[in-house]
Amino acid sequence: MRRSRILGTGHYVPPRVVTNHDLEAALDTSHDWIVQRTGIHERRFVDPGVGPSDLGVEASKKALEAAGLNVDDIDLIIFATLSPDYTFPGSGVLVQEKMGFTRTVPALDIRNQCTGFLYSLSVADQFVKTGTYDHVLIIGSEVHSTGLDMMPRGRDVSVIFGDGAGAVVVGPSEADDRGVMSVHLHSEGKHAKRLWLELPGSIYHDRFGDDEWWEEAGRQWPKMEGRYVFTNALTRLPEVINEALSANGKSLDEIDILVPHQANLRINDKVAEIMNLPPEKVINNIQKYGNTTAGSIPIALDEAVRDGRIKEGDLVMLAGFGAGFTWGSALLRW
Repeated sequence: MRRSRILGTGHYVPPRVVTNHDLEAALDTSHDWIVQRTGIHERRFVDPGVGPSDLGVEASKKALEAAGLNVDDIDLIIFATLSPDYTFPGSGVLVQEKMGFTRTVPALDIRNQCTGFLYSLSVADQFVKTGTYDHVLIIGSEVHSTGLDMMPRGRDVSVIFGDGAGAVVVGPSEADDRGVMSVHLHSEGKHAKRLWLELPGSIYHDRFGDDEWWEEAGRQWPKMEGRYVFTNALTRLPEVINEALSANGKSLDEIDILVPHQANLRINDKVAEIMNLPPEKVINNIQKYGNTTAGSIPIALDEAVRDGRIKEGDLVMLAGFGAGFTWGSALLRW
């Protein structure tokens, strides 16, 4: 069975920068309060008419260029997002159309929020390893800005999120000692309502809810029990990182780079402390992009590759935790 590897990476964020100061008046907050709680200084928001598929197209072009491939080489599109352009169809087919694919390649959409990229990578890895497909395009892309409660009641959640997309091309490795070594995935659905968006929901006879729900309860806005999420992330992320190391007979000091999901800088700093990883081994860019959920790991990965922090032969750990709860890790030899 052949090994898969990431052949090329790319990312794209919209040009509109929204700083903490831009949010102060509407959310009754301050730059210092946001930085202290999250580490975020700014994020990117799309302009009207731009969807996650549009961001994904731009990220994909860069990933394909880096891999030395074009759309005719792609056998499968995997699109991870919690904010699809429309309820249906999925955003994967929109990318296929916008990028001018000439072949009727399959498009798979994945809904695993902050761990969406890791779940996507696990699928791509299996398809390439078994020889089913040669080249898989993975996109993690989000447009959060059109679905945030920009009133003081939504402050705790709305300051966190930003828009952006990352993409990678996965294909066969030419060397047995390079590529995806393993992917480890978990979920615990009993915590689903600790971090969720209730409406619209098809479980309700009127899936959009009634006026009382919208105006008084705010059920159309994301809800998060921040402290509970924080505590669980600090348990599960070290666990799943160690799981990947154990599965491959590696030790913590062999990790060259950790690319964690960018949910909160305090989480990433604490995980690094627990794992005894020095700051220079941990990639953080939440300061300038906020939490782009499915886009966060591939965006951070691409930046680290392009600026030389990830080099050929490096042992790279990817790890994420988020809504579901879901969490996972992947160990790669770059």
